[in-house]
Amino acid sequence: MTEPLTVVHTGFDWPAFTEQHWDRGPVLFRSIAPVPFAEAEVFAAATAACRPGADPAAEPPPTVSLTVERVQRARPGPLLPGRADRSFDHYQERLSAELAGRRYALVISGFHAYDFALWAREREFYAGLWARVGLPLTGAITTLFHGTYEHSPVGVHKDRFATFMFGLKGRKRMRFWPERPWNEPVSTVLDYGRYRDGSFEAEVGPGDLLYWPSGYYHVGEGVGAEPATSVNVGVPREEHRAGYELEDLLADLDPAALTGRPGRDSRLEPIGTPSIFAHIGPDGLLSPVLPDGLLRSARTFGQFGDPRLIGDRVTTVSLRRRTAGGFEPVPGPAGLRRLTDDTVIEADQRYPVRWAPLATGTNCAVNGHDTATALPPGDLLRLLAPLLTGKQVSVGELLTGFPPGPTSDPDDAAKLPADREGVRLLLEKLESFRGLTCHRGGIP
Repeated sequence: MTEPLTVVHTGFDWPAFTEQHWDRGPVLFRSIAPVPFAEAEVFAAATAACRPGADPAAEPPPTVSLTVERVQRARPGPLLPGRADRSFDHYQERLSAELAGRRYALVISGFHAYDFALWAREREFYAGLWARVGLPLTGAITTLFHGTYEHSPVGVHKDRFATFMFGLKGRKRMRFWPERPWNEPVSTVLDYGRYRDGSFEAEVGPGDLLYWPSGYYHVGEGVGAEPATSVNVGVPREEHRAGYELEDLLADLDPAALTGRPGRDSRLEPIGTPSIFAHIGPDGLLSPVLPDGLLRSARTFGQFGDPRLIGDRVTTVSLRRRTAGGFEPVPGPAGLRRLTDDTVIEADQRYPVRWAPLATGTNCAVNGHDTATALPPGDLLRLLAPLLTGKQVSVGELLTGFPPGPTSDPDDAAKLPADREGVRLLLEKLESFRGLTCHRGGIP
């Protein structure tokens, strides 16, 4: 028995979508406008995501996979897209020659974090959905699929995400099953020909949007020999685990670790001493004294029991998620630059700086990034109030009234001081987060 597919030929808006289709069934929208993804931005993000794996001898970044026929390349190196390819068309021409026409699949996850313009456009588009269903508990995911593959490398499977698939180039077919079509104790099936009779399909072209809820088993298929490019946005709907939240509350994970860029994983610091007993006594009993490594690990975890610390941590994570637009990780900040007293700045009125009090001081966040300041909330409001009205204001004017310093607490180096230079650095950080626009006078 096949499941009907709803096809909408004119118009797309979030009120009608959430009322008629959200968590209900697959729907295909023909030629939506505005389209949230631009081909040039998608290709730029893809090449940036692949750059760490460009070395032929290196493994690809953890978010990038390239499959030729049915074999995933452990070191795809030059087979990944690069700046010299300039576009998906040029990349296809090069790869077609190098692979002698063999089918391939390029899959890149989290690639929106490599291009601020792409992420900002995506955030703008989905703001209408979040306004009606709420922000996802954990960030929505963005995945690029490109290639000439016969079917997606993982075969038939089911996700915990509701999926929006945007056709960018070429044509692609999605095949669906309302329920798992096999009885074997496996989660995916590559050779699914015998299950086709119980499926239904949807063909997606450039400008189309296909949505399906998380409960559907599915597989992507190529249409003909031409390459197809699509972007999938997955919104978590099932199997949310407390562990996802616990990871964020315990320590930061550098977004670079999620997107494959070189970066320091700032989770718990490694313990360089033994965590096991080297010897057991002649009586067979373990010593009542913990090994140094285990003792240090226990103390490290114990610090998270401090109510003040965990309260500040909840505030920080909440502000980051509130300003991340529903997509994590977010693009990294721009380079920090000096703002002189003559620099004129303006705040983004659509996505303003948010803040909340900490046990001491205040945390500020915008575009998924945050910084802590020793300024109390009232003084921070006084600083930002002119910008919140949409005015263009000089940095010198904003700094009027703040003491020349220093006013920092040597025991609280994690927070920017409340003196004039500390507040200037706060503005510089917010500008690097792209929450403030510099109109005149910034020094690179």
